[in-house]
Amino acid sequence: MQADIENDSNSPQIELLRFSTCGSVDDGKSTLIGRLLYDSKSLFEDQLEALERSSRLTGDADINLANLTDGLRAEREQGITIDVAYRYYATPKRKFIVADTPGHTQYTRNMVTGASTANLAVILIDARHGIIEQSRRHSFLASLLGIPHLVLCVNKMDLVEFSQDRFEEIRSEFEQFSTLLDIRDITYFPVSALNGDNVVELSGNMPWYKGPPLLQFLENVHIANDRNFAYPRLPVQWVIRPRSDEFHDFRAYSGQIASGVFRVGDDVIVLPSGRRSKIKEIKQFEDSVPLAYTPMSVAVVLEDQIDVSRGDVIVTTDSIPYVTNEIEAMVCWMHDQPMLSGRKYEIKHTSRSTKAIVNELMYRVNINTLGEDYRAVSLALNEIGRVRIRTQQPMIFDEYRKNRNMGAFILIDEATHATVGAGMICEPAKEIPMPQYDGYVI
Repeated sequence: MQADIENDSNSPQIELLRFSTCGSVDDGKSTLIGRLLYDSKSLFEDQLEALERSSRLTGDADINLANLTDGLRAEREQGITIDVAYRYYATPKRKFIVADTPGHTQYTRNMVTGASTANLAVILIDARHGIIEQSRRHSFLASLLGIPHLVLCVNKMDLVEFSQDRFEEIRSEFEQFSTLLDIRDITYFPVSALNGDNVVELSGNMPWYKGPPLLQFLENVHIANDRNFAYPRLPVQWVIRPRSDEFHDFRAYSGQIASGVFRVGDDVIVLPSGRRSKIKEIKQFEDSVPLAYTPMSVAVVLEDQIDVSRGDVIVTTDSIPYVTNEIEAMVCWMHDQPMLSGRKYEIKHTSRSTKAIVNELMYRVNINTLGEDYRAVSLALNEIGRVRIRTQQPMIFDEYRKNRNMGAFILIDEATHATVGAGMICEPAKEIPMPQYDGYVI
């Protein structure tokens, strides 16, 4: 399967790495991104001119690299990051999309948004202060979001005299904490984002550090296996039916492949109806292709005229997801009004939206110890807990840990239409019976 994808002529020649910066306030996240862009010569002349003009207006002697991502006036005035800022740059080896996420506790929901699609998370730690509560919260969220690779940058090493002992002390403390996280690939860097030590070039101030600079690591970290090719899933976003007598029998079902690989001739099932068919054709733009894989956007033509609507999911017969009205999930609460058991919400999962009710808060996570508080009755802003949810229409899903795209959802307040929670579906605690359709079991 992997060989077919690698040999496909549509595969990109240069990989794209999405990463986010996380950590507590004033740990240097925006400055690190600015340093990466500045020292790798990824800035345009007008961006440099804008930086110099901004520095003159604020009376700074040197360019403030944080202003490359802190674009809001409130961010520059307060010297903090409030909203998620995305920046694109490229080197000869790889393309990058970086999300600069806020460090303040009240903006943790923004961090979840920025990190939700990342291949890699860069956690920054102030060498003077070490690991604090927000550092643990962001690390736990990175683990919960299923980010495959974690980079711990111990920043501001210039303010602790480039001490190897201090770096090793923080590294040892995080290694102990990380045993509670579901992240196996963790890499450590001692850096000074302000001065550029070990960011793009190795620093002469820390000869004891024997690893590569951060940019070189980002260019070479292996991400080819991060995409899920094991579970073919196509959530239908749009039914294509041309309004022409010439094509009166033509129907195609379009969407972005959430995971897995589809091939012409595959036996498929449309869920939740359970109707079976075969893939007759796969179209990408004007061309027909023999196979398609995540994250391609395609239109699939089936051999049989069956009822398929937006929100349905096309899967192969050898890989069936869960189909049920009851789920258990880890939820990060993102609204000032707390989450309470018994309250109704709208749930959006892939291309399907339906009504839902939170039946039970099973426990709340203690962010410092990662212990489980079973006495909790609600989730406040930025708190995380495990909940039971019942939906009006059946959910078609995989466990988030195995399939991020098919295990993620958001909760929406029905009255205000505000996004109030982000959820990651857990493996069902009890066996879910396989759905039966027309007398047979899938």
